[in-house]
Amino acid sequence: MTGPTISHLRVDGATLRYEVRGKGPLLLLIPGGTGGAASFDGVADELAAEYTVASYDPRGLSRSPLDDPEARQQVAQHADDAFQLLELLSPAAPARVVGCSSGAIVALHLLATRPERIERVVAHEPPVVEVLPDAAEHRALLARVQDTFLRDGLMPAAALLAAGLRRPGADPVDAQATELPPQAKERAERTMADMPYFIGRIIPTFMAYAPDVDRLKALSDRLVLAGGTDSRGELPYRPAAFLAERFGTELVHFPGGHTGLSTHPAEFGELLRKVLSVQSYG
Repeated sequence: MTGPTISHLRVDGATLRYEVRGKGPLLLLIPGGTGGAASFDGVADELAAEYTVASYDPRGLSRSPLDDPEARQQVAQHADDAFQLLELLSPAAPARVVGCSSGAIVALHLLATRPERIERVVAHEPPVVEVLPDAAEHRALLARVQDTFLRDGLMPAAALLAAGLRRPGADPVDAQATELPPQAKERAERTMADMPYFIGRIIPTFMAYAPDVDRLKALSDRLVLAGGTDSRGELPYRPAAFLAERFGTELVHFPGGHTGLSTHPAEFGELLRKVLSVQSYG
C-alpha cells in the first residue's frame, strides 16, 4: 500500500496536519497524548482496506502549530477541529470515529454535540474523571501535577501524573511497561518535545472536562466504550467502565493497557475492525 496523502487544514487559531489513506466510508482517528497521527501507524493501513482513514495531529502539537502558542486549550475547540475534518472529508455522510485517551474525550464531545455527523464512536479509555464518585481526589492530583510542573518542571510532574494514573498498589513496572518496537521508540523520542504542552495545557482542561452523561446515554447505541485488558482498575480505565455500567452497554476490552494501540497494534487493529462494524456491535 502506498503511503498516506498528507494535507493541512486551517481552523480557528491553528493549522492541522492530517493524513488520508484508503477508500470507503470515512473513519476519523483522534489520537491522545503527544503521539499525533503517527500513533495510529500500526493500524491505519489495515483499516484503509475498508475505510477512508483520516488521522491528524491535534492543534498545538509540533506539526499542527497554534497561531498563538499561549492559547488556552478546550475540549470543545478540539472537537470542533474534528468536526471540520468530517465536514471536509465526508460532507454528505456520517462517519465512524475512534479516539484514544485524550482523543477519546474529544470523540465523546463530538458525539454529544454533532450526533448527526457520527455513525459510530469507539472511545478507548477516555480519562473523564469527573464522572467518577471520587472525582474530588483526582482534581487534587491534577492540582498537584500542575503545581509540580510550574515549580519543578516537566519530568517531576510527569512522574507524579504517571503514579496517579496507576492502580493503587501497582508496581511502576507492570504489564504496560512492554518493550516497544523500534518505530514506537522513535515516535516517543520525536514527541517528547510536545510533552510540556501536553502536561501544561491539555491535561488540566481535558481531565477537568465533565461530559454530558445524559446526552451520551441517549446516544449510547452508537458509542463503544473500551478499556485495556491490562489496565483494569487504573484511572484512565475507570471512567469507561463506569459509563458502560451506567449506560447498560458492554465495555469492550482491547489488548494491552492504556497504550495498547502502540504495544499490540495487530491485535488492537483486528478488534477495532470488528467493533466498527454496526452489524457486530449494534
